[in-house]
Amino acid sequence: MGTPEARQWRAIGQSLLFAAGFLVLVAISATSVILVDQAREDNAWVVHTLEVENQISTLLLRIRTAESAVRGYVLTGEQRFLTEHEAATTGIAPDIDTLSRLAGDNTIQFENSQRLRAPVQARLDEFAAIVDLVRRNDADGAIAILRQANSTDAVRQINHIASAMRTEENRLFSVRTATAERTQRLASILTVAGSALVIVLAGISIFLVRRSARARDQAEMLLRDANLNLETTVEERTADLREVNDEIQRFAYIVSHDLRSPLVNIMGFTSELEELRCEIFKRIAALGRADASVQPPPVDGEAAALALAGEDRRLSQDFSEALEFIKSSIDKMDRLISAILNLTREGRREFDPVRIDTRELIEAVVATLAHQAAEAQAQIRIEPLPEITSDRLALEQIFSNLIDNALKYLRPDVPGDIAIRGRTKLNFAIFEVSDNGRGIDPKDHQRIFDLFRRAGTQDKPGQGIGLAHVRALVRRLGGSMSVSSELDKGSTFTITLPIRWLAANRNRDS
Repeated sequence: MGTPEARQWRAIGQSLLFAAGFLVLVAISATSVILVDQAREDNAWVVHTLEVENQISTLLLRIRTAESAVRGYVLTGEQRFLTEHEAATTGIAPDIDTLSRLAGDNTIQFENSQRLRAPVQARLDEFAAIVDLVRRNDADGAIAILRQANSTDAVRQINHIASAMRTEENRLFSVRTATAERTQRLASILTVAGSALVIVLAGISIFLVRRSARARDQAEMLLRDANLNLETTVEERTADLREVNDEIQRFAYIVSHDLRSPLVNIMGFTSELEELRCEIFKRIAALGRADASVQPPPVDGEAAALALAGEDRRLSQDFSEALEFIKSSIDKMDRLISAILNLTREGRREFDPVRIDTRELIEAVVATLAHQAAEAQAQIRIEPLPEITSDRLALEQIFSNLIDNALKYLRPDVPGDIAIRGRTKLNFAIFEVSDNGRGIDPKDHQRIFDLFRRAGTQDKPGQGIGLAHVRALVRRLGGSMSVSSELDKGSTFTITLPIRWLAANRNRDS
């Protein structure tokens, strides 16, 4: 490991080496860019030379084409040769313009291209004279001109100027080709030298990095040994918590499922008791009438019960009330068991995160509650909401419960006003569901999230499960939930959820 001073000097040396390597790479890269640009420019000049030579050849070829077409027209008199001649002569002037533009970078070549205009025009005038003679049926005169066409001053001047331009372009081609090759050679030498230098620096850097890596590995090994027991303990406790959670869910499912069987028996026996009640009180009424020496009572048990008098009638009424109480309790117990089963199934459901337009989702939820809102004479306002990636069914259940509760606990003396709004902060979306209902006493703010616990006057149907279920869903989605409320001043439920629920969090409890 070495002394601290040795390690310090070693770190300084590594830093200087890396800085030198970086500067060398920057210099090589900058020089390479300059040379590559220069090579590209040199090659462009070589191509430009070829373009000028090609344009000279194109111009001469077009002049020869025009001459050949005139000869064909003189010899045959066919119109197609005249058409070909006219097409060729039409392109000669633009060809000279193009040649002048291409040769504009070289004064000599530009002047030569301008000097071409006069003899070329003279040559075109000769062609026009020949065509005019043919049209006047003077074929002999046209042929005479053609015989001496190749020896005119215009032809000699055209050939002389074209030859001079080609000679100059050949010279430029040789110079520019040599320059391009020299630039490419310099770029190659620089690349090879730079690569060799980079390889040397890389070798030294690898050696230093490996030496540092060995020291780091030793330190990491010590740290890993120190953390091993802690990680093992955390994993064991996490596994225990998962197992306990799964066991709780299984226990809740089994208990709620097994409770339904005796509940069904109680419901059956209650129905039998209800049937026996009619028979029992019919017989009591019959015995009473037998003692009073009157006719037998009607066959209808309810009529017999009505015929009872005094203590027997009160007993019949108490019996009926007891049965109604038992039936009501059975219904409530059945709803609670169903709610527990639903909670258990929901806790085991795997979430499926998708991209959700929360405004569209909440509008659909509000549409299902439109009848309740109309009955409560309440308006539901949906303000701008952010889009998130989460489980659609879970969000539907969350907002459905909250909006349903807001409608359920509105004040009868005030028009209902429910608002759903949202915003984003960092990587989270914050939703608020506000109402102007009866509100919640601050001391009950935590109580309302407990299972089977309710706050305030219990004049509305419910099992005390909704908000507990909502908070469990929010936590499973990696968020949090809170409430702000006062009596007779409304409530605001705030839900914070990740804007993008990561796949790594899928199907985990918070």
